[in-house]
Amino acid sequence: MIKQLLGKIPRKSSKSAGNGENGRKNGKNSKADSGQNNGTMISMKHQNGNLGLYSYEVLPGFKDVPNSQKESLFFRKLKLCSIVFDFTDPVKHVKEKEIKRQTLLELVDYVTSANGKFSEAVVQEVVKMVSVNMFRTPSPQPRENKVVDGVDLEEEEPTMDLAWPHLQIVYEVFLRFVASSETDVKLTKKYIDQAFVLKLLDLIDSEDPREREYLKTILHRIYGKFMVHRPFIRKSINNVFYQFVFETEKHNGIAELLEILGSIINGFALPLKEEHKMFLVRALIPLHKPRCLAMYHQPLSYCITQFVEKDCKLADVVIRGLLKYWPVTNSSKEVMFLNELEEVLEATQSQEFQRCMVPLFHQIARCLSSSHFQVAERALFLWNNDPIENLIRQNQKVILPILFPALERNARNHWNQAVRSLTINVRKIFEDLDPELFNDCLLKFQETEKKEDETKARWEARWRRLEEMGAQKTAGK
Repeated sequence: MIKQLLGKIPRKSSKSAGNGENGRKNGKNSKADSGQNNGTMISMKHQNGNLGLYSYEVLPGFKDVPNSQKESLFFRKLKLCSIVFDFTDPVKHVKEKEIKRQTLLELVDYVTSANGKFSEAVVQEVVKMVSVNMFRTPSPQPRENKVVDGVDLEEEEPTMDLAWPHLQIVYEVFLRFVASSETDVKLTKKYIDQAFVLKLLDLIDSEDPREREYLKTILHRIYGKFMVHRPFIRKSINNVFYQFVFETEKHNGIAELLEILGSIINGFALPLKEEHKMFLVRALIPLHKPRCLAMYHQPLSYCITQFVEKDCKLADVVIRGLLKYWPVTNSSKEVMFLNELEEVLEATQSQEFQRCMVPLFHQIARCLSSSHFQVAERALFLWNNDPIENLIRQNQKVILPILFPALERNARNHWNQAVRSLTINVRKIFEDLDPELFNDCLLKFQETEKKEDETKARWEARWRRLEEMGAQKTAGK
């Protein structure tokens, strides 16, 4: 993936680089390799936050200096790239922006090809450079109208960062640096500390999906490499979820954080720690509550299923959690819940299934009775899944009496032909399995239907009497 991303970065030769070559030809005794002849004085903000005049010059390439001077040149290039340009004005500092872009590309190559451990001074300077470029203050974007419905959200045009031509390569430098085998963890953890990780987590709320993708990869690499930070990263992600679910319901990076967690959960050792089980109950299951579930449902469903596959006893907890947050009026969300329910049930053992099957199939019966054909159809598709059908067969004496009224009414009256056909097929499965049980349920349903008709007739008679009494009083006046 890194090679593909780097391949998209244009590498055009700049005129300023060519001027540097002319300088070397025309004046070997005048430090031509430093590119000082091409220097430009600009007023910019440096990494220390101070404004001032800085000489922005083309520095020589790493191939043009002896090995003994490469680290020194690396420092100079890092400092050069620590000056941040304003991209809101496309005609301002055009030459200097191109110099920085080319320099950043050289840094990518240098970090990738490094064949010796990075010194502490280098680590410190790299972290400074990426910090001043990445941890900027973005212009606020109005988001009040974006969280209205999960389906509509995906049609919103994302806000792209104007500084991406530089920012992308800064992220690439940092990603290569973190992933490099020459980066010493003991040295680097002093600079990539908890405060730094928190800033990365704040950035993942970026509107720009390209930036979120890089941050996802970097955070995952940091989690894998810096074991000391693992509990803190999990706790911090937990806090992001709490704030999102219970306070704001606004965050752009929930899907990316869940993708990181999917890989983390996959690596959890067995038996699962109590901390991890509490994370499932307190953070992951409540993520089904927000209206914008469609933005991140796929990675969320993967995380939930991973827990059930690792510990089958959690199936009861997960299914009851889904029932707790089951949508009432949002049909598209109901279909998502049914999709996830199928994946969870596939990994559910018979003992855990029996614990939750009564409330579960009361909910499935309500889905079967839904006037929205996609909800009813998706619920009926559960019988196409062999592991789930086997669980239902084993417990049909409990399940069929719960489902029978919904199945019978669907077969008779549902407006959608596909739903009626599927219902008849499911009804036939139960009838073939246990004809005696099926007939008992049918008789009970007919008795209940008869009582309902009698009750309805009594109420209609009472209303007629009330209407007659009202008419007589009106006539008497």
